[in-house]
Amino acid sequence: MMQRWSRKKSHFPLAVFVLLVFITCSILYNETSIKQIHEHPDHLPRKPQTTVTYIEPNLVTHSTRVPEVLDRFVRCNVTKDYSGKKIQWVDRKPKLGQRSESLESCDVFSGKWVFDNKSCPLYNESDCPYMSDQLACHKHGRSDLGYQYWRWQPHNCNLKRWNVTEMWEKLRGKRLMFVGDSLNRGQWISMVCLLQSVIPADKRSMSPNAPLTIFRAEEYDATVEFLWAPLLVDSNSDDPVNHRLNERIIRPDSVLKHSSKWEHADILVFNTYLWWRQGPVKLLWSNEENGVCEELDGLGAMELAMESWADWVASKANSLEKRVFFVTMSPTHLWSREWKPGNEGNCYNEKFPIDWEGYWGSGSDLPTMRMVERVLSRLGSTVSVLNITQLSEYRKDGHPSIYRKFWETLSPDQLSNPMTYSDCIHWCLPGVPDNG
Repeated sequence: MMQRWSRKKSHFPLAVFVLLVFITCSILYNETSIKQIHEHPDHLPRKPQTTVTYIEPNLVTHSTRVPEVLDRFVRCNVTKDYSGKKIQWVDRKPKLGQRSESLESCDVFSGKWVFDNKSCPLYNESDCPYMSDQLACHKHGRSDLGYQYWRWQPHNCNLKRWNVTEMWEKLRGKRLMFVGDSLNRGQWISMVCLLQSVIPADKRSMSPNAPLTIFRAEEYDATVEFLWAPLLVDSNSDDPVNHRLNERIIRPDSVLKHSSKWEHADILVFNTYLWWRQGPVKLLWSNEENGVCEELDGLGAMELAMESWADWVASKANSLEKRVFFVTMSPTHLWSREWKPGNEGNCYNEKFPIDWEGYWGSGSDLPTMRMVERVLSRLGSTVSVLNITQLSEYRKDGHPSIYRKFWETLSPDQLSNPMTYSDCIHWCLPGVPDNG
């Protein structure tokens, strides 16, 4: 059965701790398993023979026809039902004994949140010049700062103390890149805010907002980068600003547009989830010449995308000597009745974590989790999993709610009812992403 993907002074942030352990010693032990049911063939119902077309992903074509680059102006000429095509990706199963444990041999993702206003927060919101207005909750009116003072405490071990200089030494001469959606962008901002304080202003820089945004520390010849790729595969939503579209179109068999940027990084941290929860997805295969799309539900489309991504990881990551991490789904807190029966609110005005060990809300979709686990298990130790889901499930108090900059104009009805426009998806900073 799948594990539920679940901080004394100045402790390491959780994600940073795991990254540092991997850089200095080995690969995080990722104990995942899928129960397999073995039945005698005579007892299995006979199914009609069906032909499945397998598509080899991430092909670099040398023909005269190059697949159209997907951008926000691309449209489907025709949309038909999903044909059943599957991704035929490189499957390199790990050898026995290939996995290794971290030195402490402790599940750092199993634990509880403890109140600690002495060592938390690890930085002040106003001291980070790279803070996002989407995540700067105190700046935008949140007066209760309790969300900044909770520290993650594993059940059977302690997290190492945070040392920013030590972290920079481990990153010296390297490129650390976060790839994914706005939640991974928040994790990237958290990392930059944690690291930037010891770098003199004239020795650091941030590139303008673009699909690839780069924080550079000159003294260490190191960068901490973010690549906007919310669906991992090529899509019409790859503009980091103009991506709110009525029709979501992906190229399910190609990550090449993005991998041409991420393949140059030394440490890669991927995520994808919420964008697959917004309804059906249009598939425009690379070999399609007439703009004919197929329509598939979000979970099915995500599985195709994950397999195309996994093909790149399986075929390239080891040969390119990269450390690859995958961040599990970040939960939402949209329905307070899930932790407070009878209440019809959301994360608005919530001030404390959920004190209910093992709490699991509808914001973390189990079928999606199982699918992701199936794909990651086939990659073995090539990918290390940052299992943030369970520990984040408890933090209904950590979202921006109404305390952030909203890019769209709010209606009078919304303003009169804060719950209707509360952001219960992203995380305030300082907060959950860095107060591990």
